[in-house]
Amino acid sequence: MSAALAQFAIRPVTMNYWRVTYNHPPVNLANRETVLELQSVMDRIESDNDLRVVVFDSANPEYYFARYDLAQAPETMVRTGRTGLPLLIDLSTRLAAAPVVSIASIRGRVRGLGNEFILACDLRFASQEAIFGQPEVPGGVLPGGGAVERLPLLVGRARALEIILSGDDFNASAAERFGWINRSVPDAELDAFVETLARRIASFDPVPVAEVKRLLNRHGTPSTVDLLETQEIFLKLLGSQHARARMLRARERMAEVGAAEFEKRLGHYLGTL
Repeated sequence: MSAALAQFAIRPVTMNYWRVTYNHPPVNLANRETVLELQSVMDRIESDNDLRVVVFDSANPEYYFARYDLAQAPETMVRTGRTGLPLLIDLSTRLAAAPVVSIASIRGRVRGLGNEFILACDLRFASQEAIFGQPEVPGGVLPGGGAVERLPLLVGRARALEIILSGDDFNASAAERFGWINRSVPDAELDAFVETLARRIASFDPVPVAEVKRLLNRHGTPSTVDLLETQEIFLKLLGSQHARARMLRARERMAEVGAAEFEKRLGHYLGTL
């Protein structure tokens, strides 16, 4: 726990269970530093032999993980991580392969890369007020961090198409019904629910827990070949004239309505560019 993290706070609840809290004001917008710090968090998770469960939550009840600053995407996607894969694929691959159970405890809005991060977690629980979205297509690109591969494994092909192609916001009730998240619970009950489950899993023998993850991964995780192909297409689209024009219109619309309003109703505004 030595190196300081600016955007993430790691709190050991017990020797077997940590909580990792994301805090990047004002709206938890992810950037290059977010991805690099998540790499550092992952290094610490992998190096602790006693750890069994990690809960990822947010310090901002309105924004769990807003989205990614696309201006920084090329650098993040070209740079490689410990596995030799690009950083985002490296992170999601290591998170899935780790014997530690990862749980996303979600309040507020989670979109874009944020949604791809929770898809890489083992379990997802959300407040009934949470909002989910994959807004890349209205912006002229496509999800490049794993949603194309992981969403259909959870929700099926048709619903994955609806989520990704619409680029719209979905409430927690729909996300639960689709299988996008494990379940939604009343906001006042979320912390206690996740805490009880995390402590329960952390109390078990780690060998069967790790083996269950490994065996389920045989059919429940995407191939790195597919992830790399999608990322390559994302980067090509990101540099296209069409994408640049869409992003320019998005910035203009943001200036018209105000950044706070635009971010709050991102799915709506991107769909009306």
